[in-house]
Amino acid sequence: MSESDRGARARCVMVLGTTSGAGKSWLATALCRWYARQGLRVAPFKAQNMSNNARVVAGGASEAGGEIGSAQYFQALAARTLPEVRMNPLLLKPERDTHSQVVLLGQVSAELTGLPWRGRSERVWPQIAASLDALRAENDVVVIEGAGSPAEINLMASDIVNLRVARHADARCLLVTDIDRGGAFAHLYGTWALMPEADRALLAGFVLNRFRGDASLLSPAPEQLQALTGVPTVATLPMWWQHGLPEEDGVFDDRSTSKGEVTCTVAVIAYPRISNLDEFQPLKNVPGVRLRWVRSPADLADADWVVLPGSKHTSGDLAWLRAQGLDRAVAAHAARGGRVLGVCGGLQMLGEALIDPHGIDGNAPGLGLLPLVTVFAPDKTVRQRQATFATVHGAWAALSNVAAHGYEIHHGQTAEHSAMAAAGDRAHAVMPEGLAWQNAAGNVLGVYMHGLFEDPAVLQALFGATAPTLDAVFDGLADFIDAHFARGFLSSLID
Repeated sequence: MSESDRGARARCVMVLGTTSGAGKSWLATALCRWYARQGLRVAPFKAQNMSNNARVVAGGASEAGGEIGSAQYFQALAARTLPEVRMNPLLLKPERDTHSQVVLLGQVSAELTGLPWRGRSERVWPQIAASLDALRAENDVVVIEGAGSPAEINLMASDIVNLRVARHADARCLLVTDIDRGGAFAHLYGTWALMPEADRALLAGFVLNRFRGDASLLSPAPEQLQALTGVPTVATLPMWWQHGLPEEDGVFDDRSTSKGEVTCTVAVIAYPRISNLDEFQPLKNVPGVRLRWVRSPADLADADWVVLPGSKHTSGDLAWLRAQGLDRAVAAHAARGGRVLGVCGGLQMLGEALIDPHGIDGNAPGLGLLPLVTVFAPDKTVRQRQATFATVHGAWAALSNVAAHGYEIHHGQTAEHSAMAAAGDRAHAVMPEGLAWQNAAGNVLGVYMHGLFEDPAVLQALFGATAPTLDAVFDGLADFIDAHFARGFLSSLID
């Protein structure tokens, strides 16, 4: 890239996928670090993300910050830049199978939330285009992530995240497929065939992801595919279970547990509207810790900890938890003195009741493990936080006086149940401003602050160990693609 080019608009490299879960987020993160290591100014971008994994970042209408998808948050860190709302201007947070909360430039938009899916596109495209243009004006390279597949012909007319973005940015596109699923070459060819002919010219290469076996056995398929499409296969990426980057769209694979003898099993309840599950990724890398995702009471049998994570629909996930019999299993675990941790929506579930006078989430009785009540309000708390634990008793005593960094994203405010407190049944506030509470016995802890396990001080206090830093993870990703892409190809994308 010449100096004159750098003074104009950034070159754009876009990662498209044949399906959801093909590896777009992972590859885009690796590319962000690879280009950053070339001494370039790099920014990530995803026009529209659908995920309940979100982070609080700079920018937007609120001084406290706004929300973007976690994938773009990590991509920004990989790019060695400050995460901000323009990197993911539109975020859809599913609350039910047919309804999502819409976040535009970091802030919830009630107006857009009420619009039908296809009715939003033209309303939000100007903000999407402006965000991308601004990032291009400020950087040398913008790494763009698509969504799902660019060949969803039922959505092409209202597309604002795949080919419309690629055309607007004149992006050099990679199309990645998950070969471990089977049918990879058919997926690649079918996607190419369904793309408009003019857009096919944007495809610079095919990428085979999660390959297991002898790569020489793939021949002659890549050569035949190139003869059919004119697009070369530029990388075959081996299966890599323990790369250290959080999954974006689902729970982690249980095969990627930490090394060494297991001394602590942490069971995280995976209810349907689980949110911010990526914050538990570091637990996979702490020596001696096994992270288990739980959907039935039997999965709790030998757990040392039970974690109720965040939820995008607390009352709905609480109803699901009861339907599975997990409410009784969690109560029995607590009664035995086992550790229970509730994070955000999980904290709300641990209380006596959810009260919803404004129709935000729904009314429901809580699990009754903390004498607290949560009242939902229209305003949403979105902010980064730094706070210090006070004296913590019992099983969680190691957190006493530990300063922690994290973030809040929640509707609702939680306080003591006044009648229970008057009768002497009180919750102990162990962080200021209602950020954390524990029961009298000390084994049940509820916190509003997300991201505790990403804080080295918290990991050290709880486990006497830490996980690899994110910086080390990002460098590992960059090393991996550097080893497996055709030599010189990544540089050629921005020439």
